[in-house]
Amino acid sequence: MPSPDWNDRFSDSEYAYGTEPNGFLVRQASRVSDPVLSIAEGEGRNAVYLAGKGHSVHAVDGSKVGLAKAVKLANQNGVQISTEVADLSDYEPAESAFGSIISIYAHLDGSIRRRLYPLLVQALKPGGILILEAYSENQIGRGTGGPANVDLLMSCSKIEQEFGILETVLLHETEREVHEGKFHTGTASVIQYVGRRGS
Repeated sequence: MPSPDWNDRFSDSEYAYGTEPNGFLVRQASRVSDPVLSIAEGEGRNAVYLAGKGHSVHAVDGSKVGLAKAVKLANQNGVQISTEVADLSDYEPAESAFGSIISIYAHLDGSIRRRLYPLLVQALKPGGILILEAYSENQIGRGTGGPANVDLLMSCSKIEQEFGILETVLLHETEREVHEGKFHTGTASVIQYVGRRGS
């Protein structure tokens, strides 16, 4: 299955993944500190949620259509976020700039992850937190969301290899009910991870 055209997917007035925040992020929200970088933010549901909790959030995505909807959602909720259209294959965040980095269902080619993830580690301030949820390799064939290419899916071993320099706060594979818009619906196998940069 080819990767979706994200501008096309986000072009509908409906929010493809809903407007409510990711459940894992909600449970980890007490760990978040400013400023926050959210990669592959899409239509803004997670950025708007964090902004509503008083955080300063910078949302990055490759889709200008998605980010326009993110700004609209922020306005509807009376909050502000900053946005940046960027291709994550060559995106370079500023070093030691963020208290938290959020990666929710940002399914990237292995070659992109191996370039980007070390840059994300460097972009964290000392003591900063990275929060990630992604479909696991065991999600293939379930039909409840996520890519069909195993290279785009995550495993605990991939996390350990690609974020190994971070201190692991939480890392596991689990099954949970995901109901986030029409593309993420049903019982799913996910990787959940929280890592901390050393001080």
